[in-house]
Amino acid sequence: MNEPEPALDLARLRAYRLQRVREQLKSRELAGVLLYDPINIRYATGSVNQAVWTLHNPARYAFVPTEGGVVLFEFHGCAHLADGLETISEVRPATSWFYFVAGPRVEEKTVGWAREIVELVTLAGGPRKKRLAVDKCDPMGSAALRSLGVELFDGQEILEQARAIKSPDELIQMRAAVSVCEQGMTAMREALRPGMTESQLWSILHQVNIANGGEFIETRLLTSGSRTNPWFQECSARVIEAGDLVSFDTDLIGPYGMCADISRTFLCGDSKPTDEQSRLYGLAMTQIHHNMNILAPGVTLREMAHQAWQLPPPCLPNRYAVVIHGVGMCDEYPYCPYREDFDSAGYDGTLLPGMTVCVESYVGEAGGLEGVKLEQQVLITDSGVELLSGFPFEERLCGSRWI
Repeated sequence: MNEPEPALDLARLRAYRLQRVREQLKSRELAGVLLYDPINIRYATGSVNQAVWTLHNPARYAFVPTEGGVVLFEFHGCAHLADGLETISEVRPATSWFYFVAGPRVEEKTVGWAREIVELVTLAGGPRKKRLAVDKCDPMGSAALRSLGVELFDGQEILEQARAIKSPDELIQMRAAVSVCEQGMTAMREALRPGMTESQLWSILHQVNIANGGEFIETRLLTSGSRTNPWFQECSARVIEAGDLVSFDTDLIGPYGMCADISRTFLCGDSKPTDEQSRLYGLAMTQIHHNMNILAPGVTLREMAHQAWQLPPPCLPNRYAVVIHGVGMCDEYPYCPYREDFDSAGYDGTLLPGMTVCVESYVGEAGGLEGVKLEQQVLITDSGVELLSGFPFEERLCGSRWI
């Protein structure tokens, strides 16, 4: 008899995340971390406010001490948004010193901001003194903090490492995001027909996501026909034709701010695929399944890169950036490039139970007409992997071997 799915406990989730951050801070003997990235603020505090806007307008931030109360510096008129969050001890108005808001008063605003941060760091420091991690900070702010005796460290490393291991509550959230994403993919598949544009098809995923409590989509990676090769072209007004491959990568931030990062390639219309389309799709399926079979706790990123399926030489120039990458509230640690790129672009690390990762494939020959994009989202377990993304592959393109 299957065990019932545990109920989501948001307070328990927030406590877990804050403790993960503090464990990282303590291990590095830091007084605390100053967070500007809205994803990091959300992870450490549970506070959400205008995430996309504040990704490029640093208008709110949080100070998380290794010990003691968390202080959230909130955008004008938004203090009430933190009501009920037990992770936050105090809400203060943010001091914005980026040019749009501060104009010619940037230096003045920066000095006042730095003094307030240093007061908190000094209060929290104890034996750690003025050792502060920061995830994002423009040069003028870093210089102001250093001029007041603060030693700065990389806050993004701390948050990436904290976010890497998912709690049971986070997995409930991720499954909800994947479910909404796959509802959107189903609606796209049902709507796909010759004569619609790439952008019209892509809009369906957005609509389903928002209607079901999702938040936004980080990219516009949907292309058709000849625009599927090379990869990383974004959707356009191109009219999809019968017989076209349609490839996409969801990059969807769904309910609870969790990411569902799944890729599929459809065949438009009722015709049979060409031999070349089936061949490319078969190669991509082989790559996905081979690499998923390598995943296990204890496997290092170097081992993953070197044991991964080798692309045929004609496909190597158009290879994807990574074999696998982590996923949580967005794409995140770890990052494992192809063996050809590992020494120049990779780093080592170890897959651990509780990590969630995406297994990537893009197959398109240099100079070829079309390309196939596939991607699966999985959980690393104590014994192997659990598949989180269950959206079906195209039987017309891969045949019964993979279905």
